Amino acid sequence: MPYLKTAAKNQTRSSLLDIKSRKCGLRHTVFFVNGNEYTGEWKDNQKHGKGTQVWKESGMIYDGEWKFGKRNGYGTYSVLLPQRKEYLRKYCGEWKNGKKHGYGTYFFSHSSVYEGEWSEDERSGWGRMFYENGDIYEGEWMKDKNHGKGIIQFLNGNWYEGTWKNGLKNGNGKFYHSDKGQLYEGFWVDGVAKCGTLSDFGRDDAPASTRYPIPQVQLVDMQLVLREAQSAYLTRVEEGQEEDR
Repeated sequence: MPYLKTAAKNQTRSSLLDIKSRKCGLRHTVFFVNGNEYTGEWKDNQKHGKGTQVWKESGMIYDGEWKFGKRNGYGTYSVLLPQRKEYLRKYCGEWKNGKKHGYGTYFFSHSSVYEGEWSEDERSGWGRMFYENGDIYEGEWMKDKNHGKGIIQFLNGNWYEGTWKNGLKNGNGKFYHSDKGQLYEGFWVDGVAKCGTLSDFGRDDAPASTRYPIPQVQLVDMQLVLREAQSAYLTRVEEGQEEDR
């Protein structure tokens, strides 16, 4: 009996020590065995609230909101530049379950920046991308690719406005050639223009315009052409019905 009482007493004491050792609320810096460190708020022994995590091996740092051990809410993620011994900001915005999710800005490089919506670490929704070569795309994204409606402005003055699919021009769109002052309107498939019309657009101000303007093609009698087309269609239908009989 005394042994059972002592064991129960020791178990109660160890349980109390375990409860007391659990991190909860605001704490000073906590150092981990792998060299990482965290300063901030805790709940039920997990990072929860506002805090800063530093990863020793990769040199990354996250400063922002946490939820049950994962980055969640608004926060800034940066990487260490060993040569300069300073941190370079890579992403600032919203997070969910440890991934970029919501609205945020990501810096691929000094001149390559994306600002817009994210979904599980991928550009999805509306966003604006500033490419390193000077091009700018503004429109819809899905799974890190241009997808939906959008417009891209090229550094040389050309631009395309229309629909995209998996990062390529697909569907109806307009492409403006700034050097010649011409506008192409048509249909695209996987980045290739299939059919459309080409017309002058800002030709007088174009630096390398064609010698002669594109002539406008007009029907002499639109109603006559329409009637002839309808008549030919009805004739084909009637012939098809007779063959079925």
